[in-house]
Amino acid sequence: MDQAVRPRGLKRLPDFLQLTRLDRPIGTWLLMWPTLWALWVAADGMPARDTLLIFVAGVYLMRAAGCVINDYADRHWDGHVKRTKTRPLATGRISENEAKGLFAGLVIAAFLLVCFTNVFTVMLAFGGVVLAFIYPFMKRYTNWPQLFLGAAFSWSIPMAFGAVLETVPVEAWLLFCANLAWTVAYDTEYAMVDRDDDLKVGIKSTAVLFGHYDRLMIGLLQLATLTLLAIVGTRLALGGFFWLGLVAMALIFVYQHWLIRHRSRERCFQAFLNNHWAGLVVCAGLVLELWPV
Repeated sequence: MDQAVRPRGLKRLPDFLQLTRLDRPIGTWLLMWPTLWALWVAADGMPARDTLLIFVAGVYLMRAAGCVINDYADRHWDGHVKRTKTRPLATGRISENEAKGLFAGLVIAAFLLVCFTNVFTVMLAFGGVVLAFIYPFMKRYTNWPQLFLGAAFSWSIPMAFGAVLETVPVEAWLLFCANLAWTVAYDTEYAMVDRDDDLKVGIKSTAVLFGHYDRLMIGLLQLATLTLLAIVGTRLALGGFFWLGLVAMALIFVYQHWLIRHRSRERCFQAFLNNHWAGLVVCAGLVLELWPV
């Protein structure tokens, strides 16, 4: 789209909301839940108010930044994919320079928030920025771009422990691995929506890699998620509320497999969205279990 015909002023707001996905909060929640898991476990049920606010705001900023750099990386491919062909960078409603400037501004804002924690967490934050930047480009080079997304979406876990304890214990890395497996599972469901288009334009994904075994691999990844969370619960001697949340997550996973049984675009996308509830029930179980007595 020629710059002369771009909307001006406040009329551009919907395009920037679409670019940052602030109009579609599912990704924010999928990043928020593991962050809250980590904060509640690290703080033994009582995260400090300032730490909680820093991480909640940081989730919004970094998720928005990740969406911007993702669309920048895919700007020449999105126009060939049914679901993404109307995105503002693909259509030219937002320029490449504007996207790069917005990404930098969001990352700087998130980094300034982390500066209110401690030096250990600030050092960890650099790893998070690198992961957020490189993930969108991995789909050009590897069949496992979801693995990099999982690492990016899980990096808030060691950061949360670092902010509270100034160290990253074994339980933090177990939560990291659990969330990594969960992220690869639900992003494979998401990639199943675009698989036909991705095959045409040469975009790599676990949905393409797994092929006919996609449902089996999603199930194994979800089983790994539940197993790792169970190990965390056992190590921390968590009680009934946590285990109830874990059972609820397992039932939600079963429902997702019913949704994707025919691999239709709409049902695969619905299964992806359903992961919001999977993260929520685990978070609710942790909050109730660690509730101060």
